[in-house]
Amino acid sequence: MARFLRQSAQLAQAVRTAQHPITRMRFQPSRIARLAPQAPLAAYRSQFYSTNNKPEAPKKKNEKKAKKEDAEADQHKKLDKEADKFKQENEEGKKPEEETDPEKLRLAKEELIRKEWPLPKNWVYLTEEELIMLKTMAYNPALPGFQKDFLLKSIEEIRLLGVPEELKEILYSLQDGKKDISFREMAKLIRVSAQITSRCAQYEAMTHMSEEEKAAMKEIDQAKKDHWESKKQKEEQRGRKSESGEGGNEGSGKNKWLFGMFSTGDLVVAAIVWAVILPFFESLLWGSEKEITWQELRRNFLDKGLVNKLVVIKTSGRVRVELNREGVQSVYGGNEGVNPNMQYYFSIGSVEMFEKQLEDAQRELGIPPAERIPVSYATEGGIMPLVYAFGPTLLLVGLLYYTTKQMGGRGGNQMFGFGKSKAKRFNHETAIKVKFNDVAGMDEAKTEIMEFVSFLKTPERFERLGAKIPRGAILSGPPGTGKTLLAKATAGESGVPFFSVSGSEFVEMFVGVGPSRVRDLFATARKNAPCIIFIDEIDAIGRARQDGNRPGGSNDEREATLNQILTEMDGFNTQEQVVVLAGTNRADILDKALMRPGRFDRHIYIDRPTMKGRQEIFKVHLAKIVTKEEMEHLTGRLATLTPGFSGADIANAVNEAALVAARANAESVEMVHFEQAIERVIGGLERKSLVLNPKEKRTVAYHEAGHAICGWYFEFADPLLKVSIIPRGQGALGYAQYLPSGDAYLMTVQQLMDRMAMTLGGRISEELHFPTVTTGASDDFRKVTQMARKMVTQWGMSEKVGPLHFDDDPNTLQKPFAEATAQAIDAEVHRIVEEAYKQCRDLLTEKKHEVGLVAEELLKKEMLTRDDLVRILGPRPFGDHQEFEKYFGGQGQKSPPPPPPQETENTDSPPENPPVGPTPTFKSLEDSQDGSRR
Repeated sequence: MARFLRQSAQLAQAVRTAQHPITRMRFQPSRIARLAPQAPLAAYRSQFYSTNNKPEAPKKKNEKKAKKEDAEADQHKKLDKEADKFKQENEEGKKPEEETDPEKLRLAKEELIRKEWPLPKNWVYLTEEELIMLKTMAYNPALPGFQKDFLLKSIEEIRLLGVPEELKEILYSLQDGKKDISFREMAKLIRVSAQITSRCAQYEAMTHMSEEEKAAMKEIDQAKKDHWESKKQKEEQRGRKSESGEGGNEGSGKNKWLFGMFSTGDLVVAAIVWAVILPFFESLLWGSEKEITWQELRRNFLDKGLVNKLVVIKTSGRVRVELNREGVQSVYGGNEGVNPNMQYYFSIGSVEMFEKQLEDAQRELGIPPAERIPVSYATEGGIMPLVYAFGPTLLLVGLLYYTTKQMGGRGGNQMFGFGKSKAKRFNHETAIKVKFNDVAGMDEAKTEIMEFVSFLKTPERFERLGAKIPRGAILSGPPGTGKTLLAKATAGESGVPFFSVSGSEFVEMFVGVGPSRVRDLFATARKNAPCIIFIDEIDAIGRARQDGNRPGGSNDEREATLNQILTEMDGFNTQEQVVVLAGTNRADILDKALMRPGRFDRHIYIDRPTMKGRQEIFKVHLAKIVTKEEMEHLTGRLATLTPGFSGADIANAVNEAALVAARANAESVEMVHFEQAIERVIGGLERKSLVLNPKEKRTVAYHEAGHAICGWYFEFADPLLKVSIIPRGQGALGYAQYLPSGDAYLMTVQQLMDRMAMTLGGRISEELHFPTVTTGASDDFRKVTQMARKMVTQWGMSEKVGPLHFDDDPNTLQKPFAEATAQAIDAEVHRIVEEAYKQCRDLLTEKKHEVGLVAEELLKKEMLTRDDLVRILGPRPFGDHQEFEKYFGGQGQKSPPPPPPQETENTDSPPENPPVGPTPTFKSLEDSQDGSRR
């Protein structure tokens, strides 16, 4: 009987607990409605939550009731209009008396509502018979009153909106003759009622909304639906990746995921958390432990009748005391250090001795044998000793296992994954945005690389003639010429898998890692063939192998990696569908076996761009900035100003020009900004903080004036653009800017002599105008000596030494010539420099007055342009080269400012240059550490 009463009490408590939220949900908007934007639902919220500033209870109630009735009337009017519209659309073929049939109007309304409110998952509509069964169930005596009222009042909404399938099951279970409602069915009914209440509340809220508010609600619902669908798709995709691996790596899914839902990391973290919080749970469940003595047990508990039971733990030799906690609380009240929630233990020597002591104590207390304290025996050892004994070991093993799987799970049997290749696979459609159209100034190299791409895309075009695709190509050339950019464009255009890796990523501190990574890279590439592998900076592992007899020995690990690359590229296990591209700045130090045909069949040298190439590169980069200059003239002028610039230098100059324009708050980038940027790239930043005293400034002015006069009156000297005494860069107190005569590939003896004489002009000018000389010409001497030595040892321009070539390698300890030859070389270098010195001194002695005019003008303006020199010295006696005349020549036309140039004539685009040849020998700027030219 007590069990049934207890069940009824529990049922009543559950009903009371659920009554309040269910009733509240009946009149509150759903969670989805509460997540709607503020503005569309402001009117709806005010209907339920807003109050007047001066509320009056009766009036407020009437107003609420009136508002509710008005809203219901508006809803009925809306449904009537929709029903009329539905009736008009279907009036053909119907009799006039059917148009006003109330039953048809009701069905039309139901159809519209059900169309607007589709059934959720696991919901159904009730038939008329099932609705009658629902009404019958509502009058069941076992059903609480609030449930009865809810079901009877919601019949119409249930008819329109449907019910969960569980309610239908309950109806048929009660229809079988079962009168009583079980506790389980009552719990189901409460849950179903909550679901119906939530849906009805949403429906009621939507009926009071405007069309804008409904649209907002639909957008929110759709956004939530899209969010959960995308999240589900990502989880499924992540699961598929974990099962199959990615990038040709297998075995990761089986090792990483357990039971289809928990990863190894999850289990390790759970074990750690369990070990940490277990002691706290034990203290919460069993209370803290305290060791006491037999005497304390008798004095505090046994003599006062507070012991319920004693449990002897044989394995530990201890006895657990189970107390009457209510009695302990009433006797001690938490005082005298006795805690009723404490778990007390005391130790015993032997079970027999303990039993004898307990029997004697109870006899002394006069406890009858029938009422003595029960004693039980247990062998429990507790879980905490096991945790403390084996926990650290298991935790260490788990962490080691987890680390192994995380780092090496995708690398097969390679320890910690060190042998796994670090190559990155790129998707040509999304990952790489660079295309061949973004590559300019290297037409020949681009054509060679595009042929590789064409072979991989359409191999039948070549195979029909018996051609085979080259195994690889190596891109070499000076830094910044676009080798890596060309590889990126290949990845963006190829349409096949593209793997990129740096040469330094093959080398690690562990022996055998490099060859293992090479094997893994090529194995992955073969699985994804046809594909392309790009190894950047291959000289990190491709250096020529050293002879074991040479001093210094060899690098066995690097050479083993190189041997593995050689085997993979052209060995027994090779495929023609894997193409290897490599980039390096030092093709001269690579191993010959690596460079032979069959491995790197094509050697593509990417040199600094020519005049035409620089124009094309400028067009690519100028398209990304805002400028109003005429494009053809702008690119031609900038290409003329930047001889010897690589693609990276040009990109840097254009970006610097945009920064200069932004710093000046200009609307667009103008020519003056480009010229300032080029000066910044070549000569360095202006050092306005470096202030020279008048004597030093005068010395620098005459030094630079000497350079300017030599450049103006020597026939084969480069045309002068600008001379300045403003300090720039590191240690340069002044500089003179010249424009080389195009892309020069050959130079005569007279051209070299004029250039050396012009370089010595600064020092000779100091000698002629001052009683002493300075250290400002040290860098000029270095350049002149270097040029003269090359004339003797490399270019065969000395009759005494003859047509010989000697490499000047500072790393070699032994010179490639005899002592007598060394003396002859020194004598010839000294003779050539003396001739250049005499040539320059004769000119500056003759033009000493002109040097003074230019120097004094420099002291006034600090910077002179070509027009200033024309005004002071008159026109240059020798004609300038074609590009210079086109972009900088003409009387009255200003040379590179500041101030900005004023073009007075229209110019055409520059002519095409001759074919690409060797690296040009040019002189763009003369630099100095202490005040000579830059």
